[in-house]
Amino acid sequence: MLLAVLIGGSSFGPIWSHTLIEAGKQFVLGSQQRGAFQVSIRNSGPVPLSIAERQTGGAVLERGRLESNQKATLGFSAGSAALVRNLGTRQAEFDAKITNKTTDSLSMRYEVMAKE
Repeated sequence: MLLAVLIGGSSFGPIWSHTLIEAGKQFVLGSQQRGAFQVSIRNSGPVPLSIAERQTGGAVLERGRLESNQKATLGFSAGSAALVRNLGTRQAEFDAKITNKTTDSLSMRYEVMAKE
């Protein structure tokens, strides 16, 4: 499933999102943009979430885990992607405020999580 949404530049202010993630999937925000961005996220569902950063070279850096109702604010580098992963067997959900520090658009999509 592809979510065809682009987040515009910072002149429009932050974007607020309530997002659902099916079991076995991850939500991907960003990739290939020229500037950094920030995500303030709250796990609004009962399923734990993992937050990671896919760096421009493809390496994945784990940034943390959010249990239900936990919050975090994370910055992501130019060209990187934020990965919000569903760690459960049920649908996960989160609320996010996304601040784009560039005029580039940020892509949003879902991916099947790789087996580890």
